[in-house]
Amino acid sequence: MTLDVPVDHPDFGERFPCECTLKEMSGGRTERLERYSNLGPLVRLTFENFKPEGLDGDPSQRTHCGECCKAARAYADDPRGWLVITGPSGCGKTHLAAAIANHCLKKGIPVFWTIVPDLLDHLRATFGPSSDVTYDDLFERVRNAPLLVLDDLGTHSSTPWAEEKLFQVLNHRFNAQLPTIVTAISLEDLDHRLQTRLRSPGLSRELKLKTTTPPLLTLIGAISEATICAMSFKSFDVRGMNADREQRESLRIALEAARAFAESPADWLVIVGTSGCGKTHLAAAVANHQIEAKRVACFVSVPELLDRLRSSFGPEGKENELTLERLRNCPLLILDDLRMEMATTWAREKMYQVLNYRYNGRLATLITATDPAMESLDSRLKSRLEDPRISNVVPIAAPDYRGGQDKPLSRSPSRRRPKDQS
Repeated sequence: MTLDVPVDHPDFGERFPCECTLKEMSGGRTERLERYSNLGPLVRLTFENFKPEGLDGDPSQRTHCGECCKAARAYADDPRGWLVITGPSGCGKTHLAAAIANHCLKKGIPVFWTIVPDLLDHLRATFGPSSDVTYDDLFERVRNAPLLVLDDLGTHSSTPWAEEKLFQVLNHRFNAQLPTIVTAISLEDLDHRLQTRLRSPGLSRELKLKTTTPPLLTLIGAISEATICAMSFKSFDVRGMNADREQRESLRIALEAARAFAESPADWLVIVGTSGCGKTHLAAAVANHQIEAKRVACFVSVPELLDRLRSSFGPEGKENELTLERLRNCPLLILDDLRMEMATTWAREKMYQVLNYRYNGRLATLITATDPAMESLDSRLKSRLEDPRISNVVPIAAPDYRGGQDKPLSRSPSRRRPKDQS
């Protein structure tokens, strides 16, 4: 159609699409955007049919998930930066991410949706001779999508190649500040490099749809929770075994220090004494008290932890890093029987990193150690354990509860090697 305008008008003689054509073009653009988006059947998921109480119908989640939905709507209206949506399976992560994508599509904003395991499979398939899409084309589409949605990050098979591809995608978008939405069950299990991007202050915001309640007590080692619960402050015997007055007094002081620490865990408590003097009992009593107070704690047998680190996956093992990350950030960490004389250089360094992290953060930590083990510690560890600004070192002078009294090692007379006779 042409417009009815004067001859000297700049639009005179120009052809313009009519209203019907504009609607048809608009509809075609929407279809093209939907095809590009890769959403498929997920176009049905909107903010209107999102259930804040989740699939399990938990009414306690309604208010919190409603706030997350409100934040997601705000992001959909102005998609800038990164939005990370986390929570257990079935809590609505994918629905909320799809609702944002569909809202943006209606506004004419191109969106590219991909499920992370599928994306990695497609990237691998592009190397095959029958692939219709080249690797470079697909990789470039993902890296530079105007709005990218990565669904189910962390559910993929973790291989060096997969981790590197994901890092390349997210690092590129991180540097270019491109709008990105990520869903994951948790960020804790991801590669550390990915975590730093996904938690970048000023760029990324995390919406936790539903958090799982962590167990009150995490155990690493052979000791059971039943054993822990049997070792209370009430059952701790301050009389010792064949202990004199001074030794009994050391047990009483250690009991009072452990009780005070258990009531309000802060800074470090280091209990030192001979094997069997009651150190583990007091450490377990502190853990027992945390269970009764509904507070989270982690009880670790250090020798068994070192065995696990040595035998599981090696220095680059993912399970090791998860275990060590848990130890670094646990609200209360109890390290029983700290000894490093048999540890590898790598294990020594990892334990130092854990304790140095907690030392710098002044995170509540209880450590038990024998006198010889304390003397054999790395000087960096020893200086932190004995720092009076953060650490309360409590010695127990009592002998072994099991009936043994510490005695100096008997020295046999030295023997000279007879001279060779010829």
